[in-house]
Amino acid sequence: MQFGSVMERFRLRVLFVAAWGLCSAFTFSAQAASATSPEADSSACPVLLQKTFNRLQDDAPQNLCQYSGKVILVVNTASYCGFTSQYEGLEKLYSTYGSKGLVVLGFPTNDFGQQEPGKGKEIADFCFNTFGVKFPMFEKSTVIGKSANPLFTDLTKASGTPPRWNFYKYLIGRDGKVIDSYTSFTTPENGKLVTELKKALAQR
Repeated sequence: MQFGSVMERFRLRVLFVAAWGLCSAFTFSAQAASATSPEADSSACPVLLQKTFNRLQDDAPQNLCQYSGKVILVVNTASYCGFTSQYEGLEKLYSTYGSKGLVVLGFPTNDFGQQEPGKGKEIADFCFNTFGVKFPMFEKSTVIGKSANPLFTDLTKASGTPPRWNFYKYLIGRDGKVIDSYTSFTTPENGKLVTELKKALAQR
């Protein structure tokens, strides 16, 4: 009887140790998964930027979270518009302030006046060869109405205004929030735009 009691206590201890080990392993795995999961990583990225678009020239997927912490100027563009020459000013902004934390993001669209009929590679070649565009450009998409791409849907909600024409602009701060929107007539050299851009860049 005494021998049986000893064996029973030994069996219970083995079961306890095994259970404790399984519990510890589960906790460690859960913590590791939490630390490395995409959901955890995305928590540092503003909701506005938690989107992926294909790059214009080669359709490579690009997550906008890579621009988290930067000041962003989003522009819907077109190749055959009276405002198309603004590409030059946008590229100058990008080259001047890029090292300070600015990125310009271009989204070609055929929504206004059918002024962007081309396909990705054709548009990319035109932008680079004509205006030396090096800032990031993304695949052609819709930017207004129910079919608008997710970024412009959110920009419209946040600013209270959808794009009215080609080369409409949205300025986003380092915190991922919309600072202001600007009509097509607001050139990249516009004093108000440049002042607000510099002010946003000064924020840390």
